[in-house]
Amino acid sequence: MKREKLHRIITIGIALVWLGFGLFCQVLHMDPRHEEIVAHILEDAYAGPLTRLIGVTEVLMAVWILSGFKKRLNATVQIAVVGTMNVMEAALASHLLLWGHFNALFAACFMGVIYFNEWILNKQPKE
Repeated sequence: MKREKLHRIITIGIALVWLGFGLFCQVLHMDPRHEEIVAHILEDAYAGPLTRLIGVTEVLMAVWILSGFKKRLNATVQIAVVGTMNVMEAALASHLLLWGHFNALFAACFMGVIYFNEWILNKQPKE
C-alpha cells in the first residue's frame, strides 16, 4: 500500500475518532460519563452545556482534519488537546474514566498515531 493511501486511511480514522466522541458521546449524550467528568472537574450547573460545547468542537476538529487545511498545525493542536485533556482527567477525575489511569496509555497511542501519520507518513520532500 502506498504511503499516500495509508496516510489518507489513517487520517479518516483519526477524524472518525473525533467525530464519534464529539457527536455521539457528548453532543447526543450517548455516554453520560463524559458529562459526569465535566461536572466533577467544573461545576454541575454548567456540565451539560459545556459537554455539548466540547462535543461540537470535537466535531469541528474532525471537519478540520478532513479539510486538510494546515495539517501540521492541526496535528499539533490534536496532540496538545488530547494530552491536556488526559492529564486533567487523570489528575482530577480518574475514578470516572473508563479504564482509569490506563486511559493515558490509549491517549499516548492516539497521539503517537497522529504524530506518525503527519510527520512520518506525510513526510515533506526536502527542497
